Amino acid sequence: MTKNILLCGVGGQGTILTSRILTEGLIRAGHDVKMSEVHGMAQRGGSVSTQVRYGKKVDSPLFGKGQADVMVAFERMEAVRYAPFLKPCGICVVNDYRLTPMSVAVGGASYPDNAVEAMKKSFDTYQVAAADIATGLGNARTMNVVLFGALVKVLHLVPIPGVDWGDVIASLVPERLLAVNLKAFHAGLGE
Repeated sequence: MTKNILLCGVGGQGTILTSRILTEGLIRAGHDVKMSEVHGMAQRGGSVSTQVRYGKKVDSPLFGKGQADVMVAFERMEAVRYAPFLKPCGICVVNDYRLTPMSVAVGGASYPDNAVEAMKKSFDTYQVAAADIATGLGNARTMNVVLFGALVKVLHLVPIPGVDWGDVIASLVPERLLAVNLKAFHAGLGE
């Protein structure tokens, strides 16, 4: 059975790196995995999403609305924006973090203040203060790895025989940032 995971955020939050860590670990676990970047990561501040599909045999890297088993939202408004992709019984891991988009900053739109509460009404939602946790660890940019740890915990992806998530992270982050990223991962796991 193929599982679908959507990761969504704003450019510069580490959505793509997180997807690569997830993909590499699932490959090491023996799954057929397909990952696709759906929206442009090139522009910092723009909406970014990736889709990761895994299972015994995965034919396509893409899935449509109502097909995500799990969504990881790196920002509250992105959770609302991508909610239509979740299955009715889907799981949402949402970062309790707010980035004010340009449309809101210039007064052209309003920010949905009750985004997390709205998600909780419709989906099995796990709220994570990933930005606060990462800042507490000394590097705010590791909030993506905190969220990854929360995803692994929610999906019960530990232990997976043959997968050492620390080793996967080590293979994809610069060595000088490895220690803080490993702390971020373990913090996301709740350890």
